[in-house]
Amino acid sequence: MTDDDDLRSRNAVVVGGGLAGVTAALQLADAGIRVALVEGRPRLGGLAFSFRRGDLTVDNGQHVYLRCCTAYRWFLERVEGAHLAPLQDRLDVPVLDVARAGGARLGRLRRTALPVPLHLAGSLATYPHLSLAERAGVGRAALALGRIDPADPALDGIDFATWLRRHGQSQRTIEALWDLVGVATLNATAPNASMGLAAMVFKTGLLSEPGAADIGWAHVPLGELHDTLARKALDSAGVRTELSTRVREISRAEHGRWRVEVDGEQLDADTVVLAVPQRETHALLPDGALEDPDRLLDIGTAPILNIHVLYDRKVLRRPFFAALGTPVQWVFDRTDASGLKDGQYLALSQSAAQDEIDAPVAELRERYLPELERLLPAARGARVRDFFVTRERTATFAPAPGVGRLRPGARTRAPGLYLAGAWTATGWPATMESAVRSGFSAASAALSALGRPHEHPLKEAA
Repeated sequence: MTDDDDLRSRNAVVVGGGLAGVTAALQLADAGIRVALVEGRPRLGGLAFSFRRGDLTVDNGQHVYLRCCTAYRWFLERVEGAHLAPLQDRLDVPVLDVARAGGARLGRLRRTALPVPLHLAGSLATYPHLSLAERAGVGRAALALGRIDPADPALDGIDFATWLRRHGQSQRTIEALWDLVGVATLNATAPNASMGLAAMVFKTGLLSEPGAADIGWAHVPLGELHDTLARKALDSAGVRTELSTRVREISRAEHGRWRVEVDGEQLDADTVVLAVPQRETHALLPDGALEDPDRLLDIGTAPILNIHVLYDRKVLRRPFFAALGTPVQWVFDRTDASGLKDGQYLALSQSAAQDEIDAPVAELRERYLPELERLLPAARGARVRDFFVTRERTATFAPAPGVGRLRPGARTRAPGLYLAGAWTATGWPATMESAVRSGFSAASAALSALGRPHEHPLKEAA
């Protein structure tokens, strides 16, 4: 038997059909492994999915990515969907403040083609939501960020707000700039975010290269990318995909192989990749797979609340904006992507929403519709055709100080068993980028153990 024949006789089971699991399955299949992917839901995509509401296709929440998210960009290319989620030509974020004296004021965070850090200097110099002294202070803090190593374990033990205050950042500066970006990317405010993760976000996104923070988002329903196109890619790669199939137990079989018990069937495999959330992983882990499996239960979770409003007319002329001086965080126009033919559909993405995640819809409607009218004068005369809410109570892992030491790597103590998921030790917060990177890591570890030469899809990450 040749080495290639031996490789083709190898098989793997990937548990979980989110971005991490799909990535791992594609990587293993592309290397010649026979792969079965098992997902308990009736669809792929994990927590970035779509559903039908009447005639509309609705995303459970607004997801964006940045140009520096090279792993997620690889995923889009691999499923042939990159053209459906384009990036801005250049970073441009409208920021509307409705709480300052003199009425609402619009500012912009945008870049030029100048090298780092000059690419943001012009925008920062004219950012109207901070004083001249505060803007100068931001520049000094940014230079300090550029000198630190986000992977330094000491940074994981302190919170971002403490570091910002040590570097002269006022509370207003934290709210109007650092948290504007940080809450959306970390799903936590500065006092509740690990400095290590915050440094990774800001250093990579704003200080690595001029275009790193250019924003991209799906111009179609997320389900088209993460479910329909992902399933097509898996099918083309020869992956057997089983949806609506629950994994009940993972155990050792004979000759060092694994047995995966699913509804009505037993799957035997040389390799198993667990690509499910940390609590589900804890429940499925065989004894001895991790030195201290209960640490997975110490990784907290953080919610995201999404508010959906359908108006009978156009009230927003930009694709999106961020807001200050209001409970509203980010607002996106999802009209075309949802299939709405007339009127306008706005989606509000509310991160770090612990205080509102369980609030009744009527209460949220009473709170947020007047806020939208403050932000968007055209909404004051518009009729609301529909108002509904989607809640992801465990949307991400909580990026609290100390979380870094709790996040496990891809390898376990059990040969042939690997972990994937945005919550594993990718160095990134819980983003689509982190999920895809974890899939790379799990597949790479598995292929190395099988003696299969392979090349990492991202040259800058091994």
